[in-house]
Amino acid sequence: MEIILKEDIIGLGFKNDIVNVKSGYGRNYLIPQGKGVIASPMAKKILAENLKQQAHKLAAQKAAAEEKAAVLNGVALEIAAKVSATGQLYGSVGAAQVAEALAKLGKEVDRKIITMKDAKKLGDYTALVHFHKEVTVEIPVKVVAENAAELKAAAEAEAAIKAAADAKAAAAAAADAVEEVEEELEAEEAPAEA
Repeated sequence: MEIILKEDIIGLGFKNDIVNVKSGYGRNYLIPQGKGVIASPMAKKILAENLKQQAHKLAAQKAAAEEKAAVLNGVALEIAAKVSATGQLYGSVGAAQVAEALAKLGKEVDRKIITMKDAKKLGDYTALVHFHKEVTVEIPVKVVAENAAELKAAAEAEAAIKAAADAKAAAAAAADAVEEVEEELEAEEAPAEA
């Protein structure tokens, strides 16, 4: 089923785009919510005429989107999140956290125009900001441990405990070896005396 979108829907299309959707999605969600209309031949003609008349307005919208995008060029985010001892995040880092981090930098961006695969582990990710259907900005996002000092201390403590256990095991093995040598010496001396 062809639908003409009346507003931007991230993941589907932008305002005035003609998209193919399943009929249930179109009839039960897009049309009743006012987010789209059926793309009949007459609706397509009306859309073409409206786009022709709004060409200068659309160019201005694109220019405004490019200005907003220019502000975000070169921005890289580092988001701190709570992490377990195994390196797994408690929860995840997504578009909402990216929007908050941008707001802290003084760059207000609506979280609805940000798409990012949810980060569930530490590492590097990419967030996309869709200002316009032709203007998209990629923002590198690095997810780091909020409690890095605690994790490092826990890892060092665990390593120290393991080292102590290894040293204790080595000492016990050395003591056993000494006992065996002493027993062998005693066994060799005993027949010589008899």
